[in-house]
Amino acid sequence: MLVSFFSDLLRSAPWEIPGGRTAVSTQLLHAPLDLAVNGPASRYIRETSIELLDYETEELAALRFSIILTARWAASEDEPPERRAELREELELLRQHYGDKVDEIAMTFGVQRAIETQNQVERTVIVPRNVKPIPIKIDGRNYAEEDLGL
Repeated sequence: MLVSFFSDLLRSAPWEIPGGRTAVSTQLLHAPLDLAVNGPASRYIRETSIELLDYETEELAALRFSIILTARWAASEDEPPERRAELREELELLRQHYGDKVDEIAMTFGVQRAIETQNQVERTVIVPRNVKPIPIKIDGRNYAEEDLGL
């Protein structure tokens, strides 16, 4: 009986154990974590991931810039009350989009990376105090963005 067990063991594949259980080496289990095992595409995937995170960070920074600028315009006494109300509505939409973008980064790259990215953007994006909307002149006449459908 013992001899037949060992002969069955020798005839079976090295990772199979008679009795239905499969043994897996720890090297195979940790292979997805080892970049050298993944093959030549792993470098491309890693570089693409970095580029995608950079793109998402730029979008988050642009949203942050827009939020700061819109908040200043909404609080400005230079704007008429109806325009300030419009700006407050737009500001709310921008803030929602900003939160959605942070969530998207968290789902794609992980929560820790999203927190780091958000902190980086909030530290680095600044808007000078003297930035005002640029008046648009066409044929010597001033136009607001609303007049041009922008």
